[in-house]
Amino acid sequence: MKAWEDNMNQFIPVYVPVGVPTFDMDCARQQFERSAELLRKIDENFIVPDQILLSAEEVKKYLDGLSPDAVIFQNVTFANGAYIAEVKRGYDGPLMLWALREPASDGGRLRLNSLTGTYSAARSARDLGISGIELTIGAPEEEKTGEQMERFVRAARIRKDLRTLRIAAVGHTPQGFGFGRALDADLQRVFGSELISLEARELIKAAETCSEEERRKAEEKSEQSIAGLETIPEKNRTDHARLYHAYRRFAEENGIGAMASRCWPDFFTEYGTPVCAVLSMLNDDGIAASCETDVYGALSMWIGMRASGAPAFFGDPVCFDEKDNTLTFWHCGAGACSLAREDTGARAGVHPNRKIGPVMDFGCEAFPEATIFRVGREADGTFRFFLAEGEILDRPKQFAGTSVVVRLDSPSREVVEQSIRDGFEPHFTVLRGRCAETLRMLAELLHVPVCRY
Repeated sequence: MKAWEDNMNQFIPVYVPVGVPTFDMDCARQQFERSAELLRKIDENFIVPDQILLSAEEVKKYLDGLSPDAVIFQNVTFANGAYIAEVKRGYDGPLMLWALREPASDGGRLRLNSLTGTYSAARSARDLGISGIELTIGAPEEEKTGEQMERFVRAARIRKDLRTLRIAAVGHTPQGFGFGRALDADLQRVFGSELISLEARELIKAAETCSEEERRKAEEKSEQSIAGLETIPEKNRTDHARLYHAYRRFAEENGIGAMASRCWPDFFTEYGTPVCAVLSMLNDDGIAASCETDVYGALSMWIGMRASGAPAFFGDPVCFDEKDNTLTFWHCGAGACSLAREDTGARAGVHPNRKIGPVMDFGCEAFPEATIFRVGREADGTFRFFLAEGEILDRPKQFAGTSVVVRLDSPSREVVEQSIRDGFEPHFTVLRGRCAETLRMLAELLHVPVCRY
C-alpha cells in the first residue's frame, strides 16, 4: 500500500451525537440522520449509534468497549457538560465538536439550541484539561462542514499512522547539513515514529550482489518510468537498476515508509552511479524518499503524501520573482516521475555537478493548488510546521535537475525573508492541493506550533 493511501480497516472514527428529549425531537432526528449519512460518506467505517444519546449514561454505555481513533461529538440539541465528561473518561485522542445551525429564528420555539450545547461542551472540555479540540459549525448539507470533517478525519488518520511509521536513515548527513539529522527519541516522543539507521555501504553491497534476474526486472521498471535512459552509459544504467532493487527490497523487508538517503559524495566516488533516480522511483512507489540524509525532510514528504494523496516534491528554495510572485524549488534530480510535465515526461539526465547519470531532469507539471510544507526542528529539540499555499505554474525546468515554480498566495519576497529570519531549514516539500488546514489540524493533534506564511 502506498504512503498516501488510507488503510481504512485500521482506523476507527466514532460519532457521538448527544441531546436531551425536551427539544424538538423530530427535527433533531432529521439532523442526526443527515449527519450520520455525511460521516459515512467521509468514511464508511464510521461507528454511528442507532439513535441520539439522550443521557450521559447512554454515552457511557455506547462508548464502552470502543477504542476510537477519532471522535466527532455533536450537540444535536443542547446537552450539559456531563456528556463530554463521559467521552473524556475513557478517551484522550482527536476530538471535534460539531454545532448545528438553529433551523429557524421565527419567534417560535427554540428547536435545538445546539450552539449553546457546544459552548457547554467546550467549556467542560477545557475544565477537564482537553486541548487541541477542533470545531465545525454548520448543517450536514453545507459544503464547508463536509470539508472540515474530511480534513479532521485525515489528520487523525495521519496521526495514528505516524505511530507505526518506520523511517530509515541511510548514511550520515554531509558536513554542515545537520539540520536533517534526527534523534530517535525526538521522533518517538513527538510523532511516535521509529528511526532505524544503516550505512550507505550496506545498500551499496546489497546492490553489487543482487542477481541478474533481480537486476533485469528493476531495469525494466526503470525503462517504463524514465524516458531517455538509453542516453546513459550501460554500466550506469545497470548499476542504477541494482541500486533500485536493493533500496526497494530493504524497504519492503523492513516495513520502511520513509527513507532519508545519503547521496554525495559516496554514490559518485564509491559506487560510481548516483542514487537520485532511485529515490525518484521510490517516491512513486509510495516510499517517501529524501536525499542528503534529511530525516525530517523524509518525514515531511511522508506526511505531505498522506495529506495530499500524491507524491511530494522535495527541494531547495533557489530563487524568487517579485513580479510573478513566484518561488522556485529545485534539486539535483530526485523528483518523482509522476510529477513531470507531459510534454517532456520524466527524462533522465546527468548530475549537474558530477556529470554522472542517471538523475531526473525535468520541470513539474502545473497544478491549480499547492502547499509548501516542512517539519522544522528547533535547536532545543522542539518542532514546528512551515505552511504556505499557492499554485504550481506551467513552467519548463528552471535548472538542470528537477524544479517546480510556485506562485504563492502571500508576497514571495516576504515569505522568503521571514522564513530565513525564522531559521527554517533549506529543504521543503511542495504538495499538490491545498492541504494547509489538514496539516494545521495535525499540528494541533501533535501539539506542534504552526508558522503560516
